[in-house]
Formats: sequence, C-alpha cells, structure tokens
Amino acid sequence: MTHSPTARPRVVVTTTASVDGRVAPARGQRLLDPAVGERWRHPWPPDVTALLESRRQWVARTHRPTLTLEGSGSFVGDGRHSPWAGTAPAGRVADHLPRRAPRWFGVVDGRGRVDWSYTGDEETALLVLGCRATPSGYLARLRELGVGYLVTDGSRVDLREALVRLRDLLGVQTVVADGGGGLTGALLRAGLVDELHVVTVPMLVGGLGTPSVVDGPPLGPCDIPVRLRLVHEERGSHGSRWSHFEVVP
Repeated sequence: MTHSPTARPRVVVTTTASVDGRVAPARGQRLLDPAVGERWRHPWPPDVTALLESRRQWVARTHRPTLTLEGSGSFVGDGRHSPWAGTAPAGRVADHLPRRAPRWFGVVDGRGRVDWSYTGDEETALLVLGCRATPSGYLARLRELGVGYLVTDGSRVDLREALVRLRDLLGVQTVVADGGGGLTGALLRAGLVDELHVVTVPMLVGGLGTPSVVDGPPLGPCDIPVRLRLVHEERGSHGSRWSHFEVVP
C-alpha cells in the first residue's frame, strides 16, 4: 500500500560522523560499549558538545518529537541470533500496547535479538517494532516485561507501515531516527527520510566496511542519489560543524 507523505510522521535523522562519514570506529563495535564510546569521543574537539546541544534544542523546539527510533544493531552485534528463535506466530498478530506515555523509545527488532533490561521510565516507554517473522517467544517475553510492540506484515519490518501506525495509534507526528547507518539506509531506501542533521567532527576513521552515515544495499543500476538542500549550517570554533539538510522531493 502506498501512503502520501502526510499519512506518516515526519522522519528526522540525526547522526554524528567523522569527515570521511564514519559513525563508529569499526564494524561490530557499538558506541554503547563504554570503552568503544570513549575511543570514539577521544579525538573530539571542545566545540562538538555545544553543537550537539544546539542540534538537540533545535529539533526539540521545532518538531517536539515524541518518538526516538533506533535499530537493534545499536544494542547487539551483527551475528547475534535471537535467544527465542523458533516458529513465527501463525496468522495476524495483535499489537500490544500495555501503557501510554508522553514519549516513546522505538527499536526496530524484527528478528527478536535484544534481551531487554531497560523497559522505560515514567516519561518514556520502550516500544519494539516487529514483523510477522518475529519469534513468538520474543513477543511473549516482551509481554512479560510489560513492553509494547507493533507487528507489521511481511517477513521484515515494513518501516512505512510502522510509521503510519505510529501516527494512527499513538499520535506520533515526528520521529527522530538516531540509530546507525543500517537504520538510516533502510529509511532512505524506503523514501522515508525528510531531514538529516549531521554533526561532522574533524577526524578520520577509514577502514573497509566501517559503518557510515548511510549503510545498506547500494543504489540500483537505474537509481539516482537522493538530493539534499542545505537549510542551515553552524560551525564550531575548532572545525566541527552541524549541517541541517532537507530531502528534495
């Protein structure tokens, strides 16, 4: 089913990258790991913190987002399989929304790979986006934890369908996608990115296969790159910069 852009929330991508577009030191190294995060931030000059805060305040003031979206790769390695792997649920699976919250922390996890210890707090509720192939044992585990989930049709999470239902069921008007290049790449290929905010740090990472701002499948032989329009740019005193782009339809 095709939906008009107004039928889904606005998607705002935020990321922090090196000059060569890398968003992590190497593949398989997650920034949530304290040692990896410390190595990643070690070369940052003093102006990065102020630019990140300026970006956060601008997005919050302009869009008032109620859902932040991440991919499961932010929490588990590429090779991790679901502890609940098994038969997928038969037939249509009902969504599970045990609570309402002012804000949501959404995670795309169609394979059921993340064993959650964080389930939210008084202000923010965890919400998992799954699909018809998500293991039934994983969904049962989420129900035990009191974690909500939405299940889209198909063998992979249909991001467009998920966004439309986030708007219809929860009233979400803006989603901030703050995951890695895999999530950004999936959103981009589905035509779901509206804005991109990149804080570029004056450092180089390199490395074949190192995660970048946009990962995922390459352009097809007849596809063209997505055109961006620079809306605003703010430069720090040590060479860092925050660039705000809009996708040109």
